[in-house]
Amino acid sequence: MTTDEATLTSARARPALWRDAKIRGIAYQVVFVAAVAGFIALIVHNAIANIGRQNIATGFGFLHREAAFGIGESLIEYSPADTYARALLVGLTNTLHVAALGIVLATILGTLMGLARLSSNWLVAKLARVYVEIFRNIPLALQLFFWWGLLDKMAPGPRQAWQILPDVFVSNRGIIYPVPLSNPAYKWVVAALGIGVVAAIGLHRWAKRCQAATGRQFPTGWVALALIIGLPAAVFLGFGAPARLDVPVLKGFNFSGGDAVSPEFAALLIGLVVYTGTFICEIVRAGILAVNWGQSEAAMALGLRSSQRMRLVVLPQALRVIVPPLTSQYLGLTKASSLAVIIGFPDLVSVANTTMNQTGQAIEGITVIMAVYLSLSLAISLAMNVYNRAVALVER
Repeated sequence: MTTDEATLTSARARPALWRDAKIRGIAYQVVFVAAVAGFIALIVHNAIANIGRQNIATGFGFLHREAAFGIGESLIEYSPADTYARALLVGLTNTLHVAALGIVLATILGTLMGLARLSSNWLVAKLARVYVEIFRNIPLALQLFFWWGLLDKMAPGPRQAWQILPDVFVSNRGIIYPVPLSNPAYKWVVAALGIGVVAAIGLHRWAKRCQAATGRQFPTGWVALALIIGLPAAVFLGFGAPARLDVPVLKGFNFSGGDAVSPEFAALLIGLVVYTGTFICEIVRAGILAVNWGQSEAAMALGLRSSQRMRLVVLPQALRVIVPPLTSQYLGLTKASSLAVIIGFPDLVSVANTTMNQTGQAIEGITVIMAVYLSLSLAISLAMNVYNRAVALVER
């Protein structure tokens, strides 16, 4: 065979490039990325052209201008003379406040209801199921309107306020409750609580290593409880137990003393907690049911009590199923807090809307909102992924 014939045969043996699946896949990806980049470039070009044609200012320089509008609720000091950046910070702190409280309370409510659904008590199980079926199937926006209407429109005035607990009142001005009077001892109590929590975590890790090495169990629960509760209590008693409260008292047309949360904040928090709690309830129930019943039977055969069986055998295995969907619920609650705008609570979205209406810089305002919620979502996801790896069962 001549050289020319060998070259021709080799060329015929090699398939065409467009028939190579790997090369074809790379080409498709390059075309797709180029199409997306071209589409984004077209949108940006049109936006810049339209903004220039209408003489709309661009950039984030407006953040340093005076806001000139008030905000009804703020965890930090704010006045209309502050800048737009300060106003947005107020909205962000309000969003973080309601999201953090909502995540904690929804987790507690959902866990309790999940355990209630598995209860052997017929009435408790059915009541938990009714709660889930009702509040899970009503849109969150409607629930927020319901709670807001109940607290703001249907609640009586301060003179006829509902007293739901001793010195705790509900009126159309909000929920009023007593608070401790300021005392230097409380700072040391909080510090003692922090030390107790850190010590309890360290004790738990030491006990796990000790059990793995020797097989002996250490009463971690009781000792941790003593550290977390007993240490702050000892500090509190050491300062003479300064337990004086600033109690709300009706004076004239409103209450004086104590502290209060607005109907808007209370409605938003209750709505988020009750709605998200239904999904967490089902997640907890599914996670526990996913653990093979043989695990519980083996724990009972070893003589473990029901509380020990749940804490040492069932929950560590159930967490593998519970944590990933629980992360989605935390993300959903945080993003759903943006519905606060429909009932007038000044969260980030509400403050940003006011800012955009006054400045006309909608693109920058929406960019701020997107960046904040993206950052919050990534932070929550990161924290939950770290926790998921920490509680994951390690196979030997």
